[in-house]
Amino acid sequence: MTRFILVRHGQTVWNREERFRGRADVSLDEIGRRQAEATGRRIAAGWRPAAIYCSPMIRARQTAEAIAGALGAAPLARLAVQTHSRLSDIDFGALQGLTVEEARAGWPAVVDSWLTAPQTTLFPGGESLSELRSRATAMLAELAERHDGQELVLVGHTVVNRVILLAVMGLGLDRFWRLTQDTCAINVFDSDQGGYTVVSVNDTCHLRDLDAGR
Repeated sequence: MTRFILVRHGQTVWNREERFRGRADVSLDEIGRRQAEATGRRIAAGWRPAAIYCSPMIRARQTAEAIAGALGAAPLARLAVQTHSRLSDIDFGALQGLTVEEARAGWPAVVDSWLTAPQTTLFPGGESLSELRSRATAMLAELAERHDGQELVLVGHTVVNRVILLAVMGLGLDRFWRLTQDTCAINVFDSDQGGYTVVSVNDTCHLRDLDAGR
């Protein structure tokens, strides 16, 4: 059995502005850095991961490094963060960097399909959710075999994380908007003999003190 601890990266300015982020390299803001540190402390207190993998995007790398730092401060060996291209955010193509309103001005049909039937959307110059699901599930199979009997941390993005969770729960991409992934949320699921068991979804209890201090 392999236990996956799936984390969304911390907050960025583009999260607050609700822009199509995708492959853009946007750094964590101050709140995002504090979220990542709190997430690291939570993981160090509850698990003993053998590896940390993250998306190549800087916001995911910064979050993963904060988690690695917390593990190194605990009575555990500091882990090297490994990037994995299949954890990358969805490629929004021509819509990357735009707000919803800006994108609607140029591609109204694309934006409407994304908000109402995301499983049908193909972003101009980008990718679809089905393409993302194929790469993400291949990654899970690869890592489950490599880390059999171990726990590992994955740091991704709201879109790839939702798609991973839908896959492990056996749900279709039409349910994409029925899941929430808050910044620095923790999700836990197990892989065993090709099947998955979900333990927790969108856990943000470790961020409560940060929310109270805003």
